Order: sequence, then C-alpha cells, then structure tokens
Amino acid sequence: MAKPIALPLYEKLPLKNTVQRILDTTIFFLLLSLLAYRILSHHSNGFTYPLALLCESWFTFVWVLILSTKWNPVEYRTYPERLLLRVDELPLVDMFVTTADPILEPPIITVNTVLSLLALDYPANKLACYVSDDGGSFLTFYALLEASKFAKLWVPFCKKYRIQTRAPFRYFYDEEESPIDDSVEFLGEYAKMKDEYEVVRRKIEDATEKFIPLDVGAEEYVAFSNIERRNHPSIIKVILENKEGVVDGLPHLIYISREKRPNYPHHYKAGAMNVLTRVSGTMTNAPLILNVDCDMYISNSQMVFHALCLLLGSKNEQEFAFVQAPQSFYDGIMDDPFGNQLVALLKYMGDGIAGLQGYFYSGTGCFHRRKILYGLCPDGCMETGGRNPNWIGGKLTDEGLLKSFGHSKELTKTAERILTGLSGKADCPHDLSSSAEAANQVADCSYECGTSWGTKIGWMYGSTAEDILTGLTIHARGWRSALCNPDPPAFLGCAPSDVPSTLIQQKRWATGLLETLFSKSNPFIATLTANLQFRQCLAYIWILSWGLRSIPELCYAVLPAYCIITNSHFLPKVDESTLLIPAGLFAIYNLHSLHEHHKIGLSFRTWWNNQRMGRIVSTTAWFFGFLNVIMKLLGLSETVFEVTQKDQPSTPGEDNNKDVGQFTFNESPILVPATTLLFVHLAAMVKALSDLNYGSHELRIGELICNVWMLLCFLPFLKGLFRKGKYGIPSSTICTSAALAAVFVHLCKRVSVA
Repeated sequence: MAKPIALPLYEKLPLKNTVQRILDTTIFFLLLSLLAYRILSHHSNGFTYPLALLCESWFTFVWVLILSTKWNPVEYRTYPERLLLRVDELPLVDMFVTTADPILEPPIITVNTVLSLLALDYPANKLACYVSDDGGSFLTFYALLEASKFAKLWVPFCKKYRIQTRAPFRYFYDEEESPIDDSVEFLGEYAKMKDEYEVVRRKIEDATEKFIPLDVGAEEYVAFSNIERRNHPSIIKVILENKEGVVDGLPHLIYISREKRPNYPHHYKAGAMNVLTRVSGTMTNAPLILNVDCDMYISNSQMVFHALCLLLGSKNEQEFAFVQAPQSFYDGIMDDPFGNQLVALLKYMGDGIAGLQGYFYSGTGCFHRRKILYGLCPDGCMETGGRNPNWIGGKLTDEGLLKSFGHSKELTKTAERILTGLSGKADCPHDLSSSAEAANQVADCSYECGTSWGTKIGWMYGSTAEDILTGLTIHARGWRSALCNPDPPAFLGCAPSDVPSTLIQQKRWATGLLETLFSKSNPFIATLTANLQFRQCLAYIWILSWGLRSIPELCYAVLPAYCIITNSHFLPKVDESTLLIPAGLFAIYNLHSLHEHHKIGLSFRTWWNNQRMGRIVSTTAWFFGFLNVIMKLLGLSETVFEVTQKDQPSTPGEDNNKDVGQFTFNESPILVPATTLLFVHLAAMVKALSDLNYGSHELRIGELICNVWMLLCFLPFLKGLFRKGKYGIPSSTICTSAALAAVFVHLCKRVSVA
C-alpha cells in the first residue's frame, strides 16, 4: 500500500502588490527627474541647489532601498494541526526572559510574561523558563517566587478552560476580555483565580514600594545581601523544577543574575543572552530557544506549534535559522500619536523583507536553533576562528570545543551533543540541581575570555542593537529566516507611552544600528566576502542607515526657512513648469502613504501622526544616535545602553487616561533640535508675512508650503511653548533653542548681505 503524502506544515504565499509597485516606481522616476532638474539647472542660488541636490540624492538612494525591499512581499501560513502527524517527539524549548532594572521595568510586568510562558500549550516537561535579571534585584527574585506559587493555580486553570490570553493582568482587567463560560463551576474558579492574582499583585507592588519583602526566609535573602548592582557574584536559583518530567505539570523556572565586576565588560543585553545560553546549555540544553523581553507576553498559546511548523517543516529541517514574530502592542493609544506602534512599517517593509533572505531578528519574540547560535553553517561546518573549523571526521575536536565554548566540561559536552544533532543531557535530564556548579561557572564574568562568545558564537558584541547584528551574522553564513504572524498575534508588548521614552528608544536603536553599519560585520562586507544575498544587503542598509538619515533630513528641513529669510530659492519658481516635479512628488508620496495606511485599516489621523513623528524622530533621536556613534568612532566616549521605561499594568479604578496621547516634555537635550527648528520656521514665517505686507513681488510658493508643512509637523512643540509643567517645554530648552535659532537667522542675513 502506498504511503500517504505528508501535507506541508507551512506555505509561502506571495502577496499581490501591483498598484503599490506602480506607485513606488512612479515616485522613483519623479525623484530621478528632480535630480536631473538639479543637475541641468543654471540657477545661481548660492549653495542651496547643491545642498538640495545632495539631500535629494540621499532620499533617492533610500527610496531605492525601500523599493527593492518591498518588491516581493510574502507571508507564511502555518498548519499546527498537522505537526503531530509529522513529528514523533516534540523538541525541548528553552525560554529566555530578560530584565535589567526593577524601577524602569516593574517586576509585575516580568511576572505576567513569565506566567504566560509557563502556561503555554506545550508539554511542560519540554519547557524551561530562564529569567535573566541584570539588575541583580531581590525584588525581581521575590516577584518570581510569588509568581511560582500562583502558577500552580493559574497554569491548570488556563489549560482546563483553554484560556487564550494567559497573562493575568490582561485576562482579568482588559475590557475586551470576558469569561468564556457561564457555568457555575467556571465562574467560581474565575472569581477565585482573580482574587488569588490580586493578592499576588498587591504583595509584589507593596514590596516594590517598600523595597523589603517581609515574608521571605533568610536563606533566600542571603544571596542578595550586601551586593552592588555592578559588582556581585553570579546568583542562580531554581524556583520551579519538574523533576519527574510530568507532561501536565509546571515547566522549570530558573532565576539568573550573572556575575558582574567593574573590570570586566558585560556587553549589555548581548552578554546577558550569552550567559542564559550557557547556563541553559548546562541545565536543559534544548535545541530550540525562545527569547522575549520582560514586557512581551505570549498572546497566542499555540505559538510554539506555529514556529515548529516553520522550523521542522523546512527542507531537512535546515532552511530556517530562526523564526521571528512581528512586534505588536497591547493598550496601543488610539491613532498612534507618538508613531511608535509601527503598524504600517512592519506590514509593508516586514512582508517585503520576508520575501528576501528572511526577516530581521528583532530582539524579542524569536525562536532560534541553538546549533546555529553555536556557529553552525548550512554546510555543516563551524565558523569559529575563521574557516578552520577544527573538525576531524565530521566532529569538532576537543581542542576546538574548548577554544570556542570555554573550559567548562559540562558545557562543551552538551554543545557537542547539539552540534551532532542531539539535544538535552545524556544523564539526569530533569535534575537541575546536578548542574548547579557548572551553571555558576559559565555565568562568571571572566568565563568568555579567550573564547568565541560574542564574536563567532552566541549573541554578537559590538553594538547596542545586538539583535540586528546577531541576525546579520546568521544571514551572512547563508541561513534564511521566516516571519511568523499567526492570528491572534504571537506576542504583545508595551510601546512607550510618551515622547521622551519614544525618543530614547529611537536614539538607542539608531545608535546600535549605526554601530553595526560601521563595524566589520556590516552588510557590504558580508555580501562581498560571505553569503548575504544582495537584496538582503540592501534591506539591512535601509534599517542600519536610520541614524545617517538625520543629516540630510535636518539640512532639508532648514532649507525652506533659509530661502525665505535670504530671499533665495531651492525649488522651481511659480512660473516654471518644473515646479510640477516636486509638487507631484509631494502629492503622490503622501497620497500613496495614506492609501497604504487606509488599506490595513488605519485612520487618517494615524497616518498624519506617523508622518509628523517621522520628522520629529529623524531630527532629534536619530541625530543624537548619529552623534553618539561619531563620538565613539573618535574615541571621545562609549555608547550606553538605555533601558526604556515600561509602564505599570493598570487596574480598574486607576485614572490612566489623563495623559494618553498628550505630548510631554523634559529637560533632555534631545528636544533641542526640534525646538530650534520650530523657532527657525517661525522666524521664516514672520519674514514671509512681512514680505507680503510690503508687497514683495516674488512669491516663494514652494518654500512657503514647506514652511507651513514643517510648522504643522512641529505643532506639538509650538503648543508646548505656552503650556506649563510636564506639558510645556522647559525654559532651559526654550532658551537654548532660541539662542541657536537667533544665531542661524543672523548667519542667514550675513549670507544674504554678502
């Protein structure tokens, strides 16, 4: 009897985008026409035309990158119901959660993320959850202890009633969530579970406010006594242990705070991820690793099965190195006033990148193959110390293992199992206590010295955007990746809820991306010397150059004001037919962008907020990111990883709507460029109105439209000039910006007279 043909676990579906291609191409040809006009123009307008030519050349280059990236969008459709028909035994999965500061990242957020992971629809004996606390905080450990007690009630409840949202703070307090069953039994358990969660929440939040929990034994507290955040030994605590390997029990839960000493670099999040990789390698050694940020809870309890469809359903289970879920956010403010939900960007650029060599690694919500993090290439060789893999007879030598992974015999033994296609541990697979000594050894701050960690294996060092750099390194070896976007979304996180936090996040991204662009691992070199595909290289350049874009954006932003103040031009005059080129470009680009937003159900206001924040972010956060990298390259300073403030989950009765969507300001210098641009354009507007009042015969329509457009983009800053408290721009920022704007106007007049 013929063997039935196995159905595929996933499908790769090309998306139709004919209209989008036509509009994108039209914009490209309009940009080329504008460049041709600049080159062929004989206007004598000083340096404005050459400067405009340089800026527009950059914009054209960026549009080529966007055009190439968006050209072939695809989506992956997974079939998790077919997985168990194809796979005899499900693989082990190690889950990593990272947190760094109990103040900026409240422990209750981490607790909800961990609870959602522990309650996944997956055999509990196949899961292990590792929480990295880079703050070495007893508060985080205490919160996890309390969470582990609640998990013994919460996990069975979720699986018994097939609860979809498995983060308690969302399930109990989200207005869109409602009990799925009206039976007396369910409602009774629901009320009991909600009361139990309230007790846990209050205990954790009370402990956070008092900083000293009172009901924890001295034995648990002693490891945290008299330690400094940046100077302490490693602390590894097994909070939950599934010793019997019970399928319906609770997964392992392990707390880790790696050793830190002042004389050793800790490499920020990348260093923490590598410690998690080594510690988990000595304890459970799962072939698959899921990593999430502390604020990114599981929203789809079947997500592991969706990811396995892509990882196990590819050719010989080798095609995809990692599976990335797109970032989505809960409690997103209506109309995205701060432009940080990135819905349209992730949709159009994300689907396009997925159609190339694969989606970027985004730092959270990603499933990795451990063997690929260990440096394995598609041809089966190791990339450790060049192309001399130290392999004999298809097996990595003991010397090669020690050189790459360090001197821990336990780690090298488990690494060898992973690299030869095995997983787990040969002895005591469920007994974590037997690995305690080895786990502490590999968490030492000096362990990586002389090894390949951070250079050839694990998460890569050298950039605060360790995610992009690590993903780029994996793609450069020739691997592909997949974008998995199930319904409901795989993970939900919290986006920054105010302007200062948004700009700090964007500055950190721009800094890390530029560090990668200027590193030895940049996509140009990876394409020429390794296996990074050319169009994937262009996609990487698009995102890595965000910081560089601030310079032409700033220059182009001041050109209209400069021309109005100096009575010059950088756009064609009203009586010139070539004015249709920039006018058409402006109209078509904005209408096309508006259509893209409308097509995926976003409002006009969302589109405008994204346009506005695009100008604000590029002239503030990206500019400061650019300055950070320049200072680093000149040896004047080192970049610093800035943790973004995470908002405490809300509970009923709290007044959380007062500041929603409103611009708030602080005394950070990052706000100075935007405020200065506002003053410059206000001065230009006054000059333009003055010219009209005196009957100036030459009307600069193009420059005036640009001037009004910029004032509209920076309207929140204009309002901030007249408001008080956190809704107003601080007087120090106003004075600094006014002085800079006055200097600019004075120089403009000097140039005009000359």
